Amino acid sequence: MNVSNIDKIENNQTHAIVIGSGIAGLVTAQVLTKHFDQVTVIERDRYPEKPAARQGVPQSYQSHVLLTQGQLILEQLFPGLKAELADKGSPLTDWTADCPLLLLGGWSPRFPSGITTRACSRNLLESVLRQRLTHNDSVKFLEKTQVTSLLGNVNNTAVTGVQIKDASGSKAELQAQLVIDASGRSSKTPEWLQSLGYEKPKETVINSFLGYATRLYESLSSDAVNCKALYLMPQAPNHSRGATLYQVEGDRWMVSLIGVGRDYPPTDETGFLEFTQSLVSPVVYEAIKHGQPISPIYGYQRTENRWCHYEQLTKLPENFVVLGDAVCAFNPVYGQGMTVATIGALTLDKCLGQQNQWRSHKNLTGLARRFQKQLAKVNEVPWMMATSDDFRWSTTEGGKPDLITRLMHWYLDQVMQNASENPQVYQVFIEVIHFLKPPTAFFHPSVLAQVLFRPKNQVKIFDTPEMVS
Repeated sequence: MNVSNIDKIENNQTHAIVIGSGIAGLVTAQVLTKHFDQVTVIERDRYPEKPAARQGVPQSYQSHVLLTQGQLILEQLFPGLKAELADKGSPLTDWTADCPLLLLGGWSPRFPSGITTRACSRNLLESVLRQRLTHNDSVKFLEKTQVTSLLGNVNNTAVTGVQIKDASGSKAELQAQLVIDASGRSSKTPEWLQSLGYEKPKETVINSFLGYATRLYESLSSDAVNCKALYLMPQAPNHSRGATLYQVEGDRWMVSLIGVGRDYPPTDETGFLEFTQSLVSPVVYEAIKHGQPISPIYGYQRTENRWCHYEQLTKLPENFVVLGDAVCAFNPVYGQGMTVATIGALTLDKCLGQQNQWRSHKNLTGLARRFQKQLAKVNEVPWMMATSDDFRWSTTEGGKPDLITRLMHWYLDQVMQNASENPQVYQVFIEVIHFLKPPTAFFHPSVLAQVLFRPKNQVKIFDTPEMVS
């Protein structure tokens, strides 16, 4: 769409702008339809006609896991989503019955728990959410359009809209009562704020230098992999390599190799296969050695944990908020990003609801600061989970584990060793991973007793494919 042809917003209509149409942007747009007459989503990419990778989302070639809590939230915001994903071929995955994990003590027990999601590629999920929004008359999409700057009022105390530029170079100004940056890791907000006279936020970066290499397979070669997903966890300090198998829509498999501490998996044919032979279990190698690949091998290495602390700024312009990876991006190996984005959108929904109770419908004074502080609280737990685990590696940069973190490492090692033998403990482990319970659940008396009074057997590594059949 040429920016000169943008529909004008009526003076009596409330308008919100979302920058970026990844998962965070799409879920946020859905939330905003409850509070604004018109929502405009601005995306620099052209949308593919069918589910496919976009240039602005290089990580979309990699495996993405929507945790169960994220699935529950998306179903709440987009009723019928699970059924729609099922119609498109997404398998129902029970994360205790269908997804064995190689833990410190061996393979996880397998049993049905009802902790499920519809497994799919990120590209399919994004496409389905976007199609839902295109059927909402109050949502407009501007593709192939870039936001070049924020617009401010006379004193730059509030954001009043954005300046945009389309692919032809045409420029325009778009006014709004609220602007949301959901543009991800490539966010320009620090520079935009500086141009309005504000300070850049402080950043915390913790980098374990983890890399991926992922390939899509039409079929696998091993009948021993009797599951819908599988995870070989890298295990500090000696096993820096891991892998995942993940069944997605169309009976296809995403195979991702993982290397920590700059032990990046190769993206050439021979190296990819040789990497699987070096893993602590041969199950992935057996699965793909005669498999049918249907894509190139895609590498990805931008995996550092990065937190821009907008909640710490002494001054923020009104009517402008930042969320998703644009604020806090996690090492993707833990699968938290999409789910945390949905929780962030719900947090904005709650803040807007409170705002409408406290002030008139169009007065958003105080919203920006209150939301960024609330979002920081949301990010604390997944940040702690991701970074504390990254601190297990001596090659990690950005900080060192303190005494409390080292004690947590010891205790969680005991939990994981116990979980490989005890279904009750393993279910708690999965519930925490899927954001169904807080990490404090690991210290529930029932878990604590199992961990502290467990016989200290020698740690086992079961490396035969039969263990996951």
